[in-house]
Amino acid sequence: MASLPAVPEGGAAQPPPLPADAPFRRWLRGGYFIRWLGFGGSLIPTLMLALILLVLIVKAWPAIQINGWGFFTKSVWNTGAQYGSSVSSHGIRYLSGQHYGALPQIVGTLQTSLIALIIAVPVSIGAALVIVERLPRWLASILGGFLELLAGIPSVVIGLWGVLTFGPFIARYIAPAIVKIIPFSFFQGDVGHGEGLLVSGLVLAVMVIPIIASTSRDLIRTVPVLPREGAVALGMSDAQTARKVTLPWVGAGLIGAIVLGLARALGETIAVAMVCGVALGQVTTNLYGAMSTIAANIVQNLDSVITDQLGVRTYAELALLLLIITLATNVVARLMIRRVSGIALPVGRGL
Repeated sequence: MASLPAVPEGGAAQPPPLPADAPFRRWLRGGYFIRWLGFGGSLIPTLMLALILLVLIVKAWPAIQINGWGFFTKSVWNTGAQYGSSVSSHGIRYLSGQHYGALPQIVGTLQTSLIALIIAVPVSIGAALVIVERLPRWLASILGGFLELLAGIPSVVIGLWGVLTFGPFIARYIAPAIVKIIPFSFFQGDVGHGEGLLVSGLVLAVMVIPIIASTSRDLIRTVPVLPREGAVALGMSDAQTARKVTLPWVGAGLIGAIVLGLARALGETIAVAMVCGVALGQVTTNLYGAMSTIAANIVQNLDSVITDQLGVRTYAELALLLLIITLATNVVARLMIRRVSGIALPVGRGL
């Protein structure tokens, strides 16, 4: 028989000493490691965004002070006299005559994004409805695969297609028809050779459609069958069922999908830079004129001002402005999603 542990005189038996790593084992066993790991992971995006904002603000601050509010209201984009005198202000030295106004780029960014959404939203949602509700499963699977492949095409490839094929096609066949049909002054003018606002917006629409359509398709698949069958049993047509049951059921998700597409449109760079025509100092007066966006301006001209202190800081101010516009758009979308999510589904309303 095994001998019992010796009992010290005058007291009970002492437990064996704990290993040195016992607290660490207890910490792991209790799930604290996973909690802190998840907490740290959740903080990383916030810290990254805060760091990006901080760096842009620090770099852009001299330009913000020098350019003033005119940066948002003026159209001039003057890099200064290369052989003229220089001026020192707010801790940086820059050429005399340097003046920057970002109004054309701000307007161009918003215009191209608006054109892209006007075209992409109905096309994407309509395509998603057809793929989910009207096509055979095998054909829907094939088309859905091509849709996702289209979303993965590099921007530069789409931009090259826009320059070589799509833009000239629009200028030759589509733009002249718009000039004849729509009499408003903004839709009149020289249609150009395949560069400008219209082509930029259409190229963005091509890039946005796969994002919105694939997300909308996945959302529509989550709609239960019974509400749709009940709507059909009440006498609704397929279009009425989609408008009054299917789309309201996933309304909040559709807004999120549209915001994803808008974020892509606002920040798209290479494709727009290749087809916009480049006009930094003027807002286009018609649908076909040359223009530029914030992102396109940065990628086209940043290398030319890399040694210019005010120029580099002005482009940092442009980047900060684009980031603020994107963040504001996402905040507004979040508020819209929260509002839509709290509204009861309007099934049967307006019959």
